[in-house]
Amino acid sequence: MIPETNPSPDFYVKFWGVRGTIPTPGHQTVRYGGNTSCVEMRLGKKLLIFDAGTGLRVLGMDLLKEMPLEAYMFFSHTHWDHIQGFPFFVPAFIPINRFHIYGAITPDGSTIKQRLADQMVHPNFPVPMHVMQSDMKFYDIVPGDVVSLEDIKIESAPLNYPNGAVGYRVSWQGHTVVYCSDTEHFPDRLDENVLHLARNADVLIYDATYTNEEYYHPKSPKVGWGHSTWQVGVEIAKKAGVKKIVMYQHDPYHDDDFLDQVEAEVQAVFPEGIVAREGMQLKIS
Repeated sequence: MIPETNPSPDFYVKFWGVRGTIPTPGHQTVRYGGNTSCVEMRLGKKLLIFDAGTGLRVLGMDLLKEMPLEAYMFFSHTHWDHIQGFPFFVPAFIPINRFHIYGAITPDGSTIKQRLADQMVHPNFPVPMHVMQSDMKFYDIVPGDVVSLEDIKIESAPLNYPNGAVGYRVSWQGHTVVYCSDTEHFPDRLDENVLHLARNADVLIYDATYTNEEYYHPKSPKVGWGHSTWQVGVEIAKKAGVKKIVMYQHDPYHDDDFLDQVEAEVQAVFPEGIVAREGMQLKIS
C-alpha cells in the first residue's frame, strides 16, 4: 500500500513551471523561471499536479525523496508546453508509485492516455510510455464534471481556447484555488465559465500571457490566439470576489524586467495581485 503523501493539515500551492509556449532558459529569465506549465497542490495528505510542462521534470526530482507516492494529475489540455515534461517525470518510471491522470477527450475523440502516449513514440521520443512502470490510471472527463477525492472537490469548466481546454476549481476545508491556464476572454464580455470557477476563490491562477497593449496591438494583435491579459485577470478577480490573483503562463518574450513592471502595474490596481515565479509557494490555509 502506498502511504499518504505529506501528513500536513495545510493547503499549499507551489509553482514549478510558469512559462507558456516554449521553455526560456537564460540569464534574462532567472528570477521568474523558464520552465513551462506545472503547478503542485498539497491538500493535507493529497498531492495534486496540474499540467506537465517542463516544470514537471523538476518536480519529479523533488518527489523522489517521498517515495512511494501517490498523486493526482490534471491536464488543462495537451499542447506541447503542457505535456513536454511528462516523458522526463522520473517517478512515473518507478513501480512503487501510483498516478491518477485526468484529462478531457478532444474533439477528434482522442483520450488523455492516447495523447500522452503519442508524444512518446517515434519520431518524437525513443522510449514508449509502456516503459513507465508506475501504476498509472487514466480518467476521461467532460468539462463540467466534478471530481471528488474524499473531502476534496474539484470542479471543471470549459475554457475559450483553440481545440479546447479545461479550468479547475479545487476546494478543501473552506478554501479554494482555481487553475485557469490558457484561456481567452470574449470581445464583448468576460467568460462566465471563468467567473463561475473563480467565485470567491482564495487564489486564482490566471492566464496573463499578454498585456492589453500587446493583445490589441494595431499591427500584430493577439486576438484569437487563445490567451488573455493581466488587465482582464484583474477585472475577473474584482468581479468574482477573488482574494489573490496570480498572473501565470508568461509569454516567452517577457523577461524578468518586463515581468517586474507587470507586477508593479498589477499591484497598483489590485494589491493582492502577483506574478508567478518558479519555486514560489503559497500557503492557502
